[in-house]
Amino acid sequence: MSFHASIITLYPEMFPGPLGLSLAGRALERGDWRLETTHIRDFGEGRSRAVDDTPSGGSAGMVLRADVLARAIDAASPADDARPRLLMSPRGRPLSQQMVRELAAGPGVNIVCGRFEGVDERIIEGRGLIEVSIGDYILSGGEMAALVLLDSIVRLLPGVMGNALSGETESFETGLLEHPHYTRPAVWEGRPIPPVLTSGDHGAVEKWRRQQAERITRERRPDLLK
Repeated sequence: MSFHASIITLYPEMFPGPLGLSLAGRALERGDWRLETTHIRDFGEGRSRAVDDTPSGGSAGMVLRADVLARAIDAASPADDARPRLLMSPRGRPLSQQMVRELAAGPGVNIVCGRFEGVDERIIEGRGLIEVSIGDYILSGGEMAALVLLDSIVRLLPGVMGNALSGETESFETGLLEHPHYTRPAVWEGRPIPPVLTSGDHGAVEKWRRQQAERITRERRPDLLK
């Protein structure tokens, strides 16, 4: 069974977007994964298909209604659906490579893309949504975050990357940031490739790469070393 991603959004036309290109796009064409969208507006209230309302207690902006979202989620993800239900949210659990690998090993995901000031809090508990954040900043909606999440997942699916081993030494996979990379020409603008990389000594190369990964991590992300 291929990985199945369902997106619940007010802007289904944003998908597949960049996921229709390159590795993810070719994998989508092959059937390595499936993507479908559910338009929240189709489940809106009244003739105008209203999906939001003013915040209780008073505040700026609008909030997506729990009843409308529940109908959209239930249509995309029935009660027996084994796929987790995620809500892209700046207050959610930070996205990590470990989380990505766990999701890639599963049957798929349901992703709710918020808009406006957010969603009615009751829908999070009522439909068991897991809040996920891609960083400490604010986007106009959850769609861009959903694209980021899916891109990180799809590249790990079997057969998507030409060489599966290429994903095992990347940043965060070993708890460190990735070591530097070089290729031809041997000298560019007076800058040579480090001699160890052309020495043919595989043990020395691996030692150098480890040292460089530790150095870069120590300088840029010392929190990872804890």
